[in-house]
Amino acid sequence: MKALSRLLPLSAIALLVLLAPQLRAQDWVRTGTNLGNARIRLASADFKPVGSDPETPALKATFDATLYGDLASAGIFDLVSKSMLPQSTPGSPQEINLAQWSAAPASAEMVAFGALSSTSGKLVVYGWLFDARNTASPQVLGKQYNEASSQDMARTVAHRFADEIILRLGGGINGIAETKIYFVSSRTGTKEIWAMDYDGQNQHQVTHLGSISLSPRISPDNSRIAFASLDRGGWSVRMYSLDLGRLVSFPGGTASGSNQSPAWSGDGTKIAFSSSRSGDPEIWAADAGGGNLHKLTSFRGPDVSPTWNPRTNAQIAWVSGRTGLPQIYIMDQDGANIQRMTDGGYAISPSWSPNGQFLTFSWNRKYGPGAPGGQDIYVMDIASKRWMQLTHEAGSNDFPCWAPDTRHIVFERAIGGHSQIWTMLADGTEQHELTHGGSNFMPNWSWK
Repeated sequence: MKALSRLLPLSAIALLVLLAPQLRAQDWVRTGTNLGNARIRLASADFKPVGSDPETPALKATFDATLYGDLASAGIFDLVSKSMLPQSTPGSPQEINLAQWSAAPASAEMVAFGALSSTSGKLVVYGWLFDARNTASPQVLGKQYNEASSQDMARTVAHRFADEIILRLGGGINGIAETKIYFVSSRTGTKEIWAMDYDGQNQHQVTHLGSISLSPRISPDNSRIAFASLDRGGWSVRMYSLDLGRLVSFPGGTASGSNQSPAWSGDGTKIAFSSSRSGDPEIWAADAGGGNLHKLTSFRGPDVSPTWNPRTNAQIAWVSGRTGLPQIYIMDQDGANIQRMTDGGYAISPSWSPNGQFLTFSWNRKYGPGAPGGQDIYVMDIASKRWMQLTHEAGSNDFPCWAPDTRHIVFERAIGGHSQIWTMLADGTEQHELTHGGSNFMPNWSWK
C-alpha cells in the first residue's frame, strides 16, 4: 500500500478500496456465467467478394456487419477494431499472411476470414478461423455454406458461422446468434406477442388477437408459445403454434378465475402457471397438452410468476406474497421443500439460469414510502444466496430472462412512461437497447 500511495492520489486509493468488494462480487458471477476467462483477441476480416454478380456487394456488406456484430456481442472476445485491421482481404488460406494479423496494431490471436459469392440466385460462403500464433498448423475451423441468395440468408449464414466460432473458442457452449426473443408490444394499438432476432433485427408480429396478450414463453423446441390473454371469460393461458400459425388447444389454462404467467419445464413436457380458480392465485402445473392439472401451492396470499430449474426440471422458483410484500421462493416440483430466497424489499419476475446455478429477478430492496430505492435487475447464486445488482439508476427494470448461453440477459426498462427491451451480459455490462418504437415489454429468450 505504501508503494501504491506513492503512485496514486489518496482519492484514487479510496476508490479502489470501495470498489474491491464489488469486483470480488463480479468474480463469482463471471465465473458461473462463463464470462470469467480472459477474452480472446479476435480479428474479423471483411470477406473477399468473388465474381461479378451485382448482388454480391450488398450481400457481403450484410454478412460482414452481422458477423462482426455477433462476435462483438458474444462476451468472450476482445474484438479488433476494423480500423486496426491489415489492408489485405484474404479469401482463402493461401492468401492470408498471419504475421500481418498477429503484429501490432491488430495483435490478433485468432482471425476469422473467408470469401462470399452470389451466382444464379445461390449464395456461397467459405469461412475459416485461424490461430494467428500457430503458423505451422493454424486452422481451427473451416466451413462452407450454400444457400438461396437473399439479404436474410446472408444474415443467417453469418449467424451460423459466428456460432461455430463461439462454440469452438467459448468452451463448447453454443452461441446465441440464431436465437429469438419473444416479447409483448403495443405498437399496433393492442398488446400482441412479437418476435425478433437476438440482436433486435427482424421484429415482427406473431399474434393478431386484438385484445391483451402478456407473458410469452417459447417452448424448448421453439414450436409453441404459451402466453396469458384477456378475453370475455377473463385471463386464460393460451397456446400458439408457430408451425401451424394459429392458436391450439390448452384446456388446463381456460378454467374460471385468472390464469397467467405460464412457464415451460426444460424438457418441454410440463407447464407451470398461476391460477385463482381455487381462490387466491396459486401455482399450478399441467402437462404440455393442458392435462394432468394439479396445484402446487396452498397458502394465503398470491403466488405467481413460476420459473423451472431448466437443468433438472425438479424445482420451481416463483413469487409469493404470503408474508406481505412479494418475495422470491423456490420449491420442489411437487410443492415440497419451500425456501425463501430474498430477504425483504419488493422482489418479482424470477428467471432460472440454464446451468441451474443462478436466479435473475427484479428487486426494489428499499421499497416503501419515501424510500430511495429503484426497481433493478439482480442475479443471485442459489446455493449461497449471494446477490449482485446488475442495473443502476436507469429507469425501472423488470422481467429479466436468461439467454441459453447463460452469458446474456434480456430485460425490460421503462423510462418516462415507455418500456423498451434491452440486453446485457450477465455481469451487468454491455447494456444495449433492442427496441425503439412504441412500448415493448416482458421479453422471453428462446431456448436455442
